[in-house]
Amino acid sequence: MATKAQSRITPLTILSVAFVIIWVIIASFPFLWTAWGSFKVQGDFFSKADWTNALIGTNTIAETGSAFTTAGYYGAWVQEEFWRAVLNTSIVVFFTVTISLTFGTLGGYALARSGYKYAFWLLMAALVFRAMPHITLVSGYLLPFFEWNIWGILPTTIIVLVAINQPFTLWMLHSFFLNIPKDLDESAMVDGCTRFQAFRHVIIPVMWPGVITTGLFSFLLAYNDFTVTRMLLSQENETMIPKIASFLGSTQVQGNVMFAVAAVVSATVPLIVLIIFFQRQIVSGLTAGAVKG
Repeated sequence: MATKAQSRITPLTILSVAFVIIWVIIASFPFLWTAWGSFKVQGDFFSKADWTNALIGTNTIAETGSAFTTAGYYGAWVQEEFWRAVLNTSIVVFFTVTISLTFGTLGGYALARSGYKYAFWLLMAALVFRAMPHITLVSGYLLPFFEWNIWGILPTTIIVLVAINQPFTLWMLHSFFLNIPKDLDESAMVDGCTRFQAFRHVIIPVMWPGVITTGLFSFLLAYNDFTVTRMLLSQENETMIPKIASFLGSTQVQGNVMFAVAAVVSATVPLIVLIIFFQRQIVSGLTAGAVKG
């Protein structure tokens, strides 16, 4: 058995494993380095004299008496109230994903089961809007938002993010529904279900991997958005990404880089946990949503 196992280890296998290990190291290094540096002072993390200061914490020990400090996290979360930005982000993400998935699921199912040509042209129109730069759509909303005095609040930002995200969810869920046989709908309706009951009790349970995958991409769009939230939200309603940018300061205002570093780690950790938790659903959803040849 040992001989057979050893015979299967080919140079190509060794090369592939080595490539994966190198890729993982390169891909994870920026986050690991940032996470480590978030517990240092700025003099160590951005040391020009000796990069090893970021590892040892020479200046951190001199200033705090310890090789690690949570001053960056305290400054970001307590002093600058980063928790408010986290709360705002949670609200925006929740409603953006919920509304996008609701309309995307219903619309994707209707277009997938429709035999009319207008379905194709509606999808083409959605694709055109999805390809447009976000700033183009945002500029169209600015004037009415100012005139109606609803600029700077979370609901207006949710409306714009849903408008930007809806074509993507419509296309993606439409492709999932195309891969579900129409026989399931017809069998359910023969058994006495209405169209909506067949959709709810038969199609949706089969669609869950696709819904989770689409929901995750919608989540990432709203979670990581900078352009829309920066332009449409007031300072007190900022979400995480614009708030992190404000920590960096500007040419007129001095910022605190270590607050930004700590906030970046705080914003990235939930994404890593989410991907790890839903990795099986994401893979099965992407596989199920592959377009048939």
